[in-house]
Amino acid sequence: MEKAKISAYQLFILIVLFELGSALLVPLAIEVNQDAWLAILIGMVGGFCLYLVYHGLYSYYPDLPPTEYIQKIMGSFLGKILAFIYVLYFIYLSARVLRDFGEMLITAFYWETPLFILNTLMVLLVIYTIRKGIEVLARTSELLFVLIILLGISALFLIVVSGIIQISNLEPVLEEGIKPVIKTTFTQTLYFPFGEVIIFSMILPYLNRPEKVKRIGLLAIGFSGLILASVMAINVSVLGVNNITRSPFPLLSTIQTIEVAGFLERLDVYFILLSVIGIFFKMCVFFYASVVGTANLFKVKESARLAFPLGLAILILSITIASNFSEHVKEGLHIITLYLHLPLQVIIPILLLLIAFIKNKKKKSNHNKNLLPKRKYRLAERDKN
Repeated sequence: MEKAKISAYQLFILIVLFELGSALLVPLAIEVNQDAWLAILIGMVGGFCLYLVYHGLYSYYPDLPPTEYIQKIMGSFLGKILAFIYVLYFIYLSARVLRDFGEMLITAFYWETPLFILNTLMVLLVIYTIRKGIEVLARTSELLFVLIILLGISALFLIVVSGIIQISNLEPVLEEGIKPVIKTTFTQTLYFPFGEVIIFSMILPYLNRPEKVKRIGLLAIGFSGLILASVMAINVSVLGVNNITRSPFPLLSTIQTIEVAGFLERLDVYFILLSVIGIFFKMCVFFYASVVGTANLFKVKESARLAFPLGLAILILSITIASNFSEHVKEGLHIITLYLHLPLQVIIPILLLLIAFIKNKKKKSNHNKNLLPKRKYRLAERDKN
């Protein structure tokens, strides 16, 4: 890993921008209609629990990335296989985020532009950023986070002033009971976007104040969860459930309904800036973890040398990952959740934490056993004297 350090504030911003990322684009948890905001909040609580698992592993191995401490926990052979699976997982998710970016721009704005061109431009920008290192990425996030906050506050103000919010669209709450909301939480919002914070296991060793890892991570997940729930509630209250189910990008549709004083309208630039900045940072984090993980696993001293070949692989994968946008969305919601997110975000980390706990407990007991004869000898010498 590179010799770099980031502050707790920078980690907070990176997690928030990462969590918002592509989650702002899609109709998150719309399967439960007007209760989507509630499914997001429950998913946020589940995200807290998962982050505590990841933090538990970090507390045992604070100076090591997952690709290393997995080998210490599982042994060299199984550990390398599992670490390689995680690297492939990060690469695959990078490609998915890149596909989200390209499809969003083509669907909403650049209808005649080839997907390959748009994705290539983003990949080149991400490669350039990652080659500069994690500190440059963190400092860039500080600058753009201010812009994101200003855009969000001004957009909310314009939506309220426009008078397009209909609170009645959020009623009735829990029309079909809590069961569908819980089901949606455990089949969608727990993993996307909150479970994806597992990627920060690769970045936590860079924090200059390790004692703040737990608090900062929980605060960032909570802050981003509240924003996502609020955005979804606003989308439902403005558009209604029927319109959201037909819109691939509800936030864009909400922004397009803004009209103030008969002339301030068609503020699509808000959506473009919010989505491009969020997706850029989300892909940067995924791509950085892919590069560092690959370099660590295959003992490459200069990880920056891997940026171009991995970037090319991610670009090609983003194009071939699905034949169209509908297939891409279906894979993300129904296939990836069960076969990738569930084992790699939940099951395996919990098992790793249990094994690490048992191993460290045995080490402590063996250490205490070794100290016991020495203590007895000292006591015997003291009694003689």
